[in-house]
Amino acid sequence: MNENTQTLLRTIVHAMQDKKADRIVSLDLTALDGAVCDAFVICQAESTTQVAAITAGVEELTLREIGEKPYRIQGLDNALWVAMDYGNVMVHIFQSEMRDFYRLEELWADGELTRHEDQY
Repeated sequence: MNENTQTLLRTIVHAMQDKKADRIVSLDLTALDGAVCDAFVICQAESTTQVAAITAGVEELTLREIGEKPYRIQGLDNALWVAMDYGNVMVHIFQSEMRDFYRLEELWADGELTRHEDQY
């Protein structure tokens, strides 16, 4: 993973932590053939309000700190699962029940998983 992608990843994780996101993980997908991006960052929240707050926090901090903004944000209308496309990094912010249902970490289990609960 290149340095710009790592910086973006750290900034996203920091924004999630600032908004008290739970179970923050990243998946390094660079070694996988056919991966849609270099990394996923996944977290969860207990309410749609918190999902929206985490989304706003990620968008604000990445723009302010490193001048990056997402190409697209999907899912804010119901805030059960928000996907933010930063090109090389895809951000997934789930309400807890939705994360347990879709289990993205298991779908991309060949990627290198890093837990970010106490980092940064």
